[in-house]
Amino acid sequence: MALSLGAGRTPVDDLGGRVRAVRTAGIVLAGGRSSRMGRPKAWLDWGGRPLLAHVVGIVAGVVDGPVVVVGAPGQELPGVPAEVVEDPVEGRGPLQGISAGLTALEGRADAAFVASVDLPFLQPAYVRRVLAMLGDHAVLLPVAHGHHQPLAAAYRTDLAPTVRALLDEGRGRPPDLFATVDVRRVDPAALLADPLLAAADPELSSLVNVNTPEEYAAALERRG
Repeated sequence: MALSLGAGRTPVDDLGGRVRAVRTAGIVLAGGRSSRMGRPKAWLDWGGRPLLAHVVGIVAGVVDGPVVVVGAPGQELPGVPAEVVEDPVEGRGPLQGISAGLTALEGRADAAFVASVDLPFLQPAYVRRVLAMLGDHAVLLPVAHGHHQPLAAAYRTDLAPTVRALLDEGRGRPPDLFATVDVRRVDPAALLADPLLAAADPELSSLVNVNTPEEYAAALERRG
């Protein structure tokens, strides 16, 4: 049975037919070392503005709550219309960044879409679909292009204490979290069952990231 949706809330379908309204937010991880790129990926030009601004804009256009950008300690980032928080410890990987973002959103949102900064082809329809498939699960984890996609996924914000505890135990990889909580893994067919996403991004290019100068050059050429 569908529930009426309040203003500013996102409908979430748990794939079992139930639809309810939740408060959604965004987390964009920008604190990586960019060692393979050779320069900070947050500052890469994408359509005349920094790539960070592009990704933040996509996520902000879908969620109804705040977008939090997570950077490394002392990292200089482009100005964006988002909250900026720093990893408390540098070099501990993406789960540390996810922890910082979830902690910043505790009590302010029910679910967050987590994106890395290096997703130039991220589509609003993809963000919306992933959040809508979360349901009552702790994590909605896409599995596509031969990989799990923890940095283009949806997380319950009440996971923050669990993630902090894992980090305190020295378990700092996303699979450590996925082994602990209720995760729904979805394949491309499930994602693309949404006709809006199938029309906007049939190849799931939303998941294409740029880690090297060559990949960045190819993305720019593809962008046209």
